[in-house]
Amino acid sequence: MTAPLTAAHRAAPVSFGLGRTLRLGFSRIAFEVRSYFRQGDSVFFTFLFPVLFLLIFSVAFSSSTFGPPGAQISSAAYYLPGMVAAGLLLSGTQNLALDIAMERSDGTLKRLGGTPLSPVSYFMGKLGQVLITGILQAGLLIAIAAIFFGVSLPTEPERWLTFAWVFLLGVTTCAILGVGLSALPRSGRSATAVVIPIVLVLQFISGVYIQFSALPDWLQNFAGIFPLKWLAQGMRSVFLPESFAVAEPGGTWQHGLTLIVTLLWLVVGLVLVRLTFRWIRKDG
Repeated sequence: MTAPLTAAHRAAPVSFGLGRTLRLGFSRIAFEVRSYFRQGDSVFFTFLFPVLFLLIFSVAFSSSTFGPPGAQISSAAYYLPGMVAAGLLLSGTQNLALDIAMERSDGTLKRLGGTPLSPVSYFMGKLGQVLITGILQAGLLIAIAAIFFGVSLPTEPERWLTFAWVFLLGVTTCAILGVGLSALPRSGRSATAVVIPIVLVLQFISGVYIQFSALPDWLQNFAGIFPLKWLAQGMRSVFLPESFAVAEPGGTWQHGLTLIVTLLWLVVGLVLVRLTFRWIRKDG
């Protein structure tokens, strides 16, 4: 889905100066955000999906508590960090992988390639959309947990500083990986079958729905290769009591490893985008 091309656009000379690139990029952000919220399936399966699961787990396990004696918390408080992390993966990786694959399949990218829109402006639009929707989604999750389930939010500034860098690094990395992953499906029709199983498996092995320490050691090690495990752990360090750190591998929150692993995946994603992104598939 893309904006109609006006005569002015078609006649405009192709110029990719910094000012023009930024103007087109910011314009594209506004268009991408509007388009996103007009697509009911995208809104449900990426924006509202973590909210729905937080509600389900909070109600289903409302009589249960989690954590060591003396530091136990409710189910809503326990699942909140995982849902925030899962939202980054869904809004970034899943949403962009499906969206760009569909745009490539239906000819939208081919048409955009013939306009003054540069790839940088195009990616600004996509990344801006993911950032805005990610902030709205995280805010909605936190608000629901606090207002409807009485979850106590952190009061220490350093915890919110941790939230800020984990969130920004996570949403950027997941978005870039989504762009890279969009090259994998052979067509728009096959995109859902290719992308969603990958995203779903990562959620189940990364401590989003199942307590990470309850998984077999080999599965924990495998999940540790991917960024979602570290994003979920980073979010747990923000919202869970400090006593929960002993349940993590190594008995600490491991912020340094979270930063390193996520940055490595950001670099991997950038390389994939550079090697694979084309307005038109070479084999198409």
